[in-house]
Amino acid sequence: MEPHVIEFRNVMKRRRTKTIGPIQLSIPQGYIVALVGPNGSGKSTLPNMMIQTVFPDEGEVTWFGESYSKELPIEVRKQMAFVPEQLSVEEQHMTADQAATFRASWYDNWDGYFFDELMSRFDVPRGVKLRKMSKGERRKFEIAAALAPRPKLLLLDEPSSGLDPFAWKQMIDQLHKLMKSIDTTIILSTHVVDEIRRLADYVILIHHGKLLGMVEKDSLLDNWKECWIQGDASIVRELPGIISSRQENATTISFVTTECLEVENILRSAGMTFIQTRSLELDEVLRLWIDGHQPAGMQK
Repeated sequence: MEPHVIEFRNVMKRRRTKTIGPIQLSIPQGYIVALVGPNGSGKSTLPNMMIQTVFPDEGEVTWFGESYSKELPIEVRKQMAFVPEQLSVEEQHMTADQAATFRASWYDNWDGYFFDELMSRFDVPRGVKLRKMSKGERRKFEIAAALAPRPKLLLLDEPSSGLDPFAWKQMIDQLHKLMKSIDTTIILSTHVVDEIRRLADYVILIHHGKLLGMVEKDSLLDNWKECWIQGDASIVRELPGIISSRQENATTISFVTTECLEVENILRSAGMTFIQTRSLELDEVLRLWIDGHQPAGMQK
């Protein structure tokens, strides 16, 4: 069985004003995982522990099935790449090609052909100094350079930061196509709902330093719905995952459920059908999840 890319086992990190954890989390290989939470929730601490710019006070982190008592060996670091929200200034006076040559010297398995393909896909100028690029061009260069050594794990911190809508859509479209052809796991720290909707396979939610769980994104969107059926409140009491309900008129009741697929099966067996359904927006789902309504199929 393939080991998890990253695993947190009872990890705790104490800050001056809050504690992060305990965190129990396993990230599978080959997926895009969105790490979400309100500002100050602690979501930036997890990627920092993955790249060891922050160390846990308690618990254990494993990388590709192995734990290390001290700093990560260089061989392990070469299997990971990180694109921070605030980009480095060290290469500002280099062109994209010069910076790529510099980075390639560090990676044994740098794929120059793959880098060239990504630069073309992302439409990034090759001979322009990084400091002269737009923020969108620079960010797309960083993502291309991070993917060029074909890392097992890529961490992206707010990848759309500073991008105009056109550049953002182009980057998202290319990343989405790209992930169908490579086996890199991407952990995406973001607050952009459209980014989560269009890219993520899994969603991890953290709030006030507590991990609220990990669930398949499609399961969230398929299961969390507002529904209208003919009947009264007594019907709703028998249904699973009901968050709220309202008697609309003498014959119609509406309700919000976290388990729409199961509700649909129950109603169909009873000879009933939905009058209408509405999928909740992802930001609505995340707010209800934060408020304590747990998704179906959640991995804790």
